[in-house]
Amino acid sequence: MTPVLPGSVDSAGQRATLGVLGGGQLGRMFVHAAQRLGYFTAVLEPDAQSPAGRVSHYHIQTDYNDPAGLAQLAQLCQAVTTEFENVPAQALQTLALTRPVAPGAAVVGIAQNRIEEKTHFTACADVSGVRCAPYTVIETPAQLQAVQHDRADLLPGILKTARMGYDGKGQVRVKTAEELAAAWAELGGAACVLEKMLPLTAECSVLVARGWDGQVVSFAPQRNVHVDGILAVTHAYEENMPPALAGSARDAAVSIAHHLGYVGVLCVEFFVVEGGSEHGSLVVNEMAPRPHNSGHYTLDACDVSQFDMQVRAMAGLPLPTPRQHSPAIMLNLLGDVWFDSNGGRREPDWLTVLSLPGTHLHLYGKLDARVGRKMGHLTITGSDVASVKTVARRAAGLLGLPGLDDI
Repeated sequence: MTPVLPGSVDSAGQRATLGVLGGGQLGRMFVHAAQRLGYFTAVLEPDAQSPAGRVSHYHIQTDYNDPAGLAQLAQLCQAVTTEFENVPAQALQTLALTRPVAPGAAVVGIAQNRIEEKTHFTACADVSGVRCAPYTVIETPAQLQAVQHDRADLLPGILKTARMGYDGKGQVRVKTAEELAAAWAELGGAACVLEKMLPLTAECSVLVARGWDGQVVSFAPQRNVHVDGILAVTHAYEENMPPALAGSARDAAVSIAHHLGYVGVLCVEFFVVEGGSEHGSLVVNEMAPRPHNSGHYTLDACDVSQFDMQVRAMAGLPLPTPRQHSPAIMLNLLGDVWFDSNGGRREPDWLTVLSLPGTHLHLYGKLDARVGRKMGHLTITGSDVASVKTVARRAAGLLGLPGLDDI
């Protein structure tokens, strides 16, 4: 690919423009990163009030599969990316006929389907060194019966829909064959995977950036804490997990990216399970073909953020090895923060929170706070881990945030 240079103008007078499918907070932060480098940006998103659409040079307000909208995006842009994995893969295929698209439709399609995703992880396990949790596919009543009779070893387990499951959605914990049958019926008989529940000690993720030429760099692994299936806290500092385990996670994520022929920013999530070694062992959980919630700390704690990397990768620019200059803890801000214990609307105490040292508030421009909705994040940085933890506890207490019991 010929690099798309920041601030460049072609022979027709068109300025270098990067496009993104999706108008949420990840798109917004991508747009800000691209604009800071000097690119124009275009967002294709049906919501007139989307966070990304309202800050972009161009907002094409149409459905993701609209031929006219896709043609307009291709006409405006020299390269295109996506901000979430559930954008229709066909839209990416259409754009790729005339423009570089990163990540590509085939890779996004794998991430959209847990069955295909686990098939990929299994195929590259000998190279990556990590495997999935034991699982089986349930798409038919016959497969359900086979599990009930022959795969009792998978129970207790978690039944997950193959498509459209994220932040704990489309998942049911089951202990018995009867509960499994009821859960599959509750999920409408959709294609699912049943995963064996494992004794988890921690969860972590790794962000990888890979260019068109195969160059790859990565951030250090983050340790994550989820509450009700939604990321609540990310710990990003050198002591967040044992070095050997962190190195294995990093190597595995890079291997997975290479095996996919990936271009762009990829997040690979892992479970740390008991047994296998002094510090436990890694099991690969899932991947996100985009910047990730757990990587938001890079905006304030690193010299190059995950969104800078996404811009550089898709535009064909060099990928510098990122340097984290400060230990950090990221607190996810859901709409719950805007409501008191009685459900009454309130404004968070930002004055007190922002008086704390090393606090960096990022609100996503969403106009309506709702319980469970991602509204922003707060990153705390400092000169040492102890001070970062102290401030994080204080901020979490002021905002009523969960997930900090372990620090």
